[in-house]
Formats: sequence, C-alpha cells, structure tokens
Amino acid sequence: MERIKSLLGFNNQHEENREPIDESVIISSDTLRENRIPPGQVKTVKWPVLHVGNVPKFDREKWSFCLHGMVEKEWCCNYDQFLELPKVRVLSDFHCVTTWSKLDNLWEGVSTQTLFEKVNVNPKVKYVLVYAEHGWTTNMPLEDFLQKDSIFAYNHNGKPLSPDHGYPLRLVIPKLYAWKSAKWVRSVEFLETDRAGFWEEGGYHMVGDPWKEQRFRWNG
Repeated sequence: MERIKSLLGFNNQHEENREPIDESVIISSDTLRENRIPPGQVKTVKWPVLHVGNVPKFDREKWSFCLHGMVEKEWCCNYDQFLELPKVRVLSDFHCVTTWSKLDNLWEGVSTQTLFEKVNVNPKVKYVLVYAEHGWTTNMPLEDFLQKDSIFAYNHNGKPLSPDHGYPLRLVIPKLYAWKSAKWVRSVEFLETDRAGFWEEGGYHMVGDPWKEQRFRWNG
C-alpha cells in the first residue's frame, strides 16, 4: 500500500508533482500493472481532444439523464438531481484507439453501479447502449459497464470537465478504449443482445479491449 501511495497521484502536466491519492479513491487495477501501456500505444502527458461535430451547448434547465430499455420502470433525473447522487472518485488510465495513453486520471462522479441500482433490470440483460448528444451512441457488455472503476464523471483531476472533454457528463470505462467512454452522455439502454453504436457501425470493435488491441472488428 505504501508503494501505491507513493506512485499514484494526479497532476495536469508533470508526474513528478503529482498530489497523493487518499485511500477512499477507487484504484483501477490496470494502474497497478508493471507495464501500464497497452500494445501499440504511446504515453502522452497532454490530453488530446477528439470528436466529430460541434461541442453541444449545455442547457441546465432542459438537460436530463435516463435509464431505460429492459427495465421494470424507466428512471430519469435532471442535472441538479444527478449531482446529488452519491459521489465516488476513480484513479484510472485512459487509452485512445488512435494510439495515445494518458495515465493517472482522477475522475469524480457517480458510479455506474449506483445508477444500476436505480432500476430493476431484466435478468436477460447482457449489454448496454449508451446515448449521447448529437445522436452519438456506443455499446458495451453489461459486465464492463458495471466494473467497480466505471464512472459517470463530471470532474477530472479536481476540476470540472471542459466541454471539449465531455462536460456536463462523461462515461468513463477504463477497461476499454476511450471511444467507449462517451462524452456528453444522456441515457443508457439495457439490452438482451448486443447492438452496434455509431463507431462500431463504422467498423470499430464491438468490445474494444486495449490489451487485446481490439481496435477494429477484423482484429478479432
């Protein structure tokens, strides 16, 4: 534990100035690997901005978030209600399919497990489809969605996410490539069978495990 405390922390630019992480932070298991950079990836200190289309404008009065699909009853909330949900912090690495990896990200928000408890999900559910602004979607197995380090984040490294990086709400799934960590999320649909999202329909992998280099469907 002392080694972990000495190694893990966050800083926007320089690792040597990283602040210590307290024991309440959920530490993603991938940050404990001896080699934290997946095959084909390169470490970066900067946080590149990548998305298609314009950054959506946030209207607090109209914003809503919903859980729907194969659930007994749909659950929805507004942004102020979302911020009142129990908070968690997660330390994780972030791997983009375009080959860069940003280490030691401290996210703050609401655990996917906390939200899952808001609905009575049909036991046949095996997948989720995440919906974001502008009609963007992405899919993933329920098992990955519900990992302990999976989080709906609104803060990054002690500050609110910038609009370019997904404010007011971004899903973060550390076990998968970053395109699965959708920006500007608005709802989650629970499904029995897998359904491709926007990038997956274009040829990206249906799972997207960076340690298996599952970048595209032909990668297996």
